[in-house]
Amino acid sequence: MNTRRNFLVGLATAGTMLGAVVGTASSQNPTKPRPVPPGQEPAGPDNPNLPSPEKRQLDENEKDIKKKVERLYELATELKAAVDKTDSSKVLSLNLLKKTEEIEKLAKDIRSRSKG
Repeated sequence: MNTRRNFLVGLATAGTMLGAVVGTASSQNPTKPRPVPPGQEPAGPDNPNLPSPEKRQLDENEKDIKKKVERLYELATELKAAVDKTDSSKVLSLNLLKKTEEIEKLAKDIRSRSKG
Protein backbone atom coordinates (compact mmCIF):
# COMPACT_ATOMS: atom_id res chain seq x y z
CA MET A 1 0.00 0.00 0.00
CA ASN A 2 2.82 2.36 0.89
CA THR A 3 4.65 1.80 -2.42
CA ARG A 4 1.49 2.47 -4.39
CA ARG A 5 0.95 5.72 -2.52
CA ASN A 6 4.59 6.76 -3.08
CA PHE A 7 4.22 6.00 -6.78
CA LEU A 8 1.06 8.12 -7.09
CA VAL A 9 2.60 11.01 -5.16
CA GLY A 10 5.68 10.89 -7.39
CA LEU A 11 3.52 10.77 -10.53
CA ALA A 12 1.44 13.75 -9.37
CA THR A 13 4.59 15.72 -8.55
CA ALA A 14 6.13 14.97 -11.94
CA GLY A 15 2.91 15.97 -13.72
CA THR A 16 2.70 19.23 -11.79
CA MET A 17 6.32 20.09 -12.56
CA LEU A 18 5.89 19.27 -16.23
CA GLY A 19 2.75 21.42 -16.42
CA ALA A 20 4.57 24.31 -14.77
CA VAL A 21 7.51 24.06 -17.19
CA VAL A 22 5.25 23.91 -20.27
CA GLY A 23 3.08 26.77 -19.00
CA THR A 24 6.10 28.96 -18.32
CA ALA A 25 7.67 28.21 -21.69
CA SER A 26 4.51 29.03 -23.63
CA SER A 27 3.94 32.28 -21.75
CA GLN A 28 7.47 33.45 -22.53
CA ASN A 29 6.98 33.06 -26.31
CA PRO A 30 3.67 34.71 -27.22
CA THR A 31 2.54 34.29 -30.80
CA LYS A 32 3.02 37.34 -32.98
CA PRO A 33 0.52 38.34 -35.66
CA ARG A 34 1.67 37.84 -39.22
CA PRO A 35 2.65 40.99 -41.07
CA VAL A 36 0.17 42.11 -43.72
CA PRO A 37 1.65 42.47 -47.22
CA PRO A 38 1.66 46.04 -48.54
CA GLY A 39 -1.48 46.96 -50.44
CA GLN A 40 -3.57 44.31 -48.69
CA GLU A 41 -5.78 44.91 -45.72
CA PRO A 42 -6.85 42.07 -43.46
CA ALA A 43 -10.46 40.96 -43.76
CA GLY A 44 -12.54 41.10 -40.68
CA PRO A 45 -14.89 43.29 -38.71
CA ASP A 46 -12.72 46.37 -39.33
CA ASN A 47 -12.79 45.93 -43.10
CA PRO A 48 -16.07 44.30 -44.23
CA ASN A 49 -15.39 44.98 -47.94
CA LEU A 50 -12.88 42.17 -48.24
CA PRO A 51 -14.20 38.61 -48.04
CA SER A 52 -12.87 36.54 -45.19
CA PRO A 53 -11.19 33.19 -45.88
CA GLU A 54 -14.22 31.42 -44.40
CA LYS A 55 -16.55 33.33 -46.74
CA ARG A 56 -14.40 32.46 -49.75
CA GLN A 57 -14.40 28.81 -48.72
CA LEU A 58 -18.18 28.83 -48.35
CA ASP A 59 -18.58 30.46 -51.77
CA GLU A 60 -16.31 27.84 -53.38
CA ASN A 61 -18.21 25.09 -51.59
CA GLU A 62 -21.54 26.47 -52.84
CA LYS A 63 -20.29 26.59 -56.44
CA ASP A 64 -19.02 23.03 -56.15
CA ILE A 65 -22.36 21.84 -54.74
CA LYS A 66 -24.24 23.51 -57.60
CA LYS A 67 -22.02 21.79 -60.18
CA LYS A 68 -22.52 18.44 -58.49
CA VAL A 69 -26.29 18.91 -58.32
CA GLU A 70 -26.33 19.63 -62.06
CA ARG A 71 -24.29 16.47 -62.67
CA LEU A 72 -26.64 14.52 -60.41
CA TYR A 73 -29.63 15.76 -62.42
CA GLU A 74 -27.95 14.74 -65.69
CA LEU A 75 -27.16 11.26 -64.37
CA ALA A 76 -30.68 10.77 -63.03
CA THR A 77 -32.15 11.81 -66.39
CA GLU A 78 -29.83 9.41 -68.23
CA LEU A 79 -30.74 6.62 -65.82
CA LYS A 80 -34.46 7.22 -66.30
CA ALA A 81 -34.05 7.13 -70.09
CA ALA A 82 -32.05 3.90 -69.86
CA VAL A 83 -34.63 2.28 -67.58
CA ASP A 84 -37.45 3.30 -69.93
CA LYS A 85 -35.62 1.68 -72.87
CA THR A 86 -34.96 -1.67 -71.18
CA ASP A 87 -37.20 -4.18 -69.52
CA SER A 88 -35.53 -4.25 -66.11
CA SER A 89 -37.74 -7.07 -64.87
CA LYS A 90 -35.94 -9.46 -67.23
CA VAL A 91 -32.51 -7.85 -67.69
CA LEU A 92 -30.59 -5.61 -65.29
CA SER A 93 -27.71 -4.11 -67.20
CA LEU A 94 -24.31 -3.45 -65.72
CA ASN A 95 -24.47 0.09 -67.09
CA LEU A 96 -27.59 0.77 -65.00
CA LEU A 97 -25.85 -0.46 -61.87
CA LYS A 98 -22.80 1.71 -62.54
CA LYS A 99 -25.01 4.76 -63.05
CA THR A 100 -26.88 4.13 -59.82
CA GLU A 101 -23.62 3.73 -57.91
CA GLU A 102 -22.31 6.99 -59.38
CA ILE A 103 -25.56 8.76 -58.49
CA GLU A 104 -25.40 7.40 -54.95
CA LYS A 105 -21.77 8.48 -54.51
CA LEU A 106 -22.52 11.96 -55.85
CA ALA A 107 -25.58 12.32 -53.61
CA LYS A 108 -23.55 11.32 -50.53
CA ASP A 109 -20.85 13.84 -51.44
CA ILE A 110 -23.43 16.61 -51.85
CA ARG A 111 -25.02 15.69 -48.53
CA SER A 112 -21.68 15.72 -46.68
CA ARG A 113 -20.68 19.07 -48.21
CA SER A 114 -24.06 20.57 -47.32
CA LYS A 115 -23.63 19.56 -43.70
CA GLY A 116 -20.31 21.34 -43.59
